[in-house]
Amino acid sequence: MSQHYDVLIIGAGLSGIGMASHLTRESPGLGYAVIERRQAIGGTWDLFRYPGIRSDADMFTFGYGFRPWNSLQTLADGPAIRQYIADTAREYGVDDKIHFGIRTTRACWCSQQRLWTLHGVDEASGAELSYTCRFLIPCTGYYSYDAGYLPDFPGLERFQGTFIHPQQWPEGLDYAGKRVLIIGSGATAVTLVPAMAAEAAHVTMLQRSPSYVLTVPGEDKLSGLLKRVLPERWVFGLARRRNIWLQRAIYQASRRWPQLVRRWLLAGVRKQLGDAVDMRHFTPSYMPWDERLCAVPDGDLFRVLRTGQASVVTDHIESFSERGVLLKSGVLLEADIIIAATGLRLEALGGTELQIDGERQATHSRMTYKGVLAQDMPNIGWIFGYTNAPWTLKSDLASRYLCRLLNHMQARGHEVVIPRAPAGQMEEGSVMDSMRSGYVQRGAEILPRQGRQTPWRVFNDFKQDRDLLLRQPVADEALEFS
Repeated sequence: MSQHYDVLIIGAGLSGIGMASHLTRESPGLGYAVIERRQAIGGTWDLFRYPGIRSDADMFTFGYGFRPWNSLQTLADGPAIRQYIADTAREYGVDDKIHFGIRTTRACWCSQQRLWTLHGVDEASGAELSYTCRFLIPCTGYYSYDAGYLPDFPGLERFQGTFIHPQQWPEGLDYAGKRVLIIGSGATAVTLVPAMAAEAAHVTMLQRSPSYVLTVPGEDKLSGLLKRVLPERWVFGLARRRNIWLQRAIYQASRRWPQLVRRWLLAGVRKQLGDAVDMRHFTPSYMPWDERLCAVPDGDLFRVLRTGQASVVTDHIESFSERGVLLKSGVLLEADIIIAATGLRLEALGGTELQIDGERQATHSRMTYKGVLAQDMPNIGWIFGYTNAPWTLKSDLASRYLCRLLNHMQARGHEVVIPRAPAGQMEEGSVMDSMRSGYVQRGAEILPRQGRQTPWRVFNDFKQDRDLLLRQPVADEALEFS
């Protein structure tokens, strides 16, 4: 069974629905389809179902630029984000173009036919399917949906309680009156602690090392006031531009004056905690934005720590026991439920193998052109958002650029485009090398390489990327059209 399209998009999450909506808006003459492994729209926001799941970036910038978030809630919960993505798909007719339940296995380019053939399996029936297209756009993120990262915990098999990774949260888990231990200090952990504290007997967050935690307002009160006197479209547009500027300013200040930003962040935590919690649990050894900042709305994490509903322990695990976790300090943390909020497993292209004329291709041996196209690979775009800012800011830019590129090719009768890099451009580090997060360091070998100069270097800078992708001419000396 084979079907042909101008463009095939892999993934119906935030990036895939965004890319498809841009095609509908900006390249209406192109036929496309979206291939999705799951049975629902939403990607990450359909997969993760743990208590309190929410965005870790403000929704005015995390939402699509072409369809602004129109609620005053700053950090939205998972169901609201999932509904927002689904509503966007419905508004632009994307929901009628999605093929659900298909796991893509292989994408093969044929230079003679100038076509990609995408092979997949219908997971319900086991039937093998194939699709052909002129242009392939994976929108699969960078982590495996099959399983999260789990360290090799010594003695885990001895634990007699319930052990969970948030990526496979069991439906209907009853934690009322239970002792809960959460291992981790990232965005998932700081979300779970206040979400579970109200019902659990006690929640303990066990971390090897602290993260930076920033309190943000749960509601944008300024926009609420402006809505009384200005059109809603103006208000949310202003909020988006304001927050883009604020985020860029904080990131750039973190790089230019790291000690100053560090003192500012720690002062905010100290103000929230008072004398209730030792500040060493929130004083990282690294500088701001070496890893992502964790945002908490209205200081909800600090509130449950102050009241004693939750606590933080900074230590290393010696081993698991029947009743909990034994620490290297000799302390035993007893628990009925242990949650390993230990991060993601990186995976390129959702596990889809790439071939060009029968030869397997490795993403880690290539650079990216403007962070969107793959070096020496024909007719393939890669939607990869920001890691130092809301993901969607970059995915929107990349989608708009790909529409520009496809329109340019269609207008001039080009069938193939291949980015060609001069010798000596490639560096050792990956495109995420500026991040020290554990999941990035563990999976760096599967990521594309960083280049020395534009357009092969990924800067993760909104202003610079906007110029590169939307304002500079589509055709340049690095792109080979035929």
